[in-house]
Amino acid sequence: MQNESVGKEWFQIIRGVALALGLALLGVIILAAVLPATPLENKAIYPLNQTVKVVAVFIGALATVREEKGLLKGALIGLLFTALSYLTFSAIGGDFSLSWLIVCELLLCVASGAIAGAIGVNKR
Repeated sequence: MQNESVGKEWFQIIRGVALALGLALLGVIILAAVLPATPLENKAIYPLNQTVKVVAVFIGALATVREEKGLLKGALIGLLFTALSYLTFSAIGGDFSLSWLIVCELLLCVASGAIAGAIGVNKR
């Protein structure tokens, strides 16, 4: 019984991370397609990219977290998403350098996931 519950919880987390990664990838592709047609400067790209990622984590956690431990599950979704998105987008860009910005992204995504997870377990 206990193992079944733990497996169910991890399945929710994995589904949340997968959904968030898919949404973030879609958002970044749309952003990349739209940005050349806008008068935005290059310094606006990073905040827009971060917004896409935070919203993706929020939606991923909100859509998948159920039953209990929403804060923890949502935070884990944010944490795992940040690690996987860093690896994915760094591989695409060819740059694996670390900076303080990744720490900010981590904090934002963990907070976003935790909030959405708490909302997810409390919605009817």
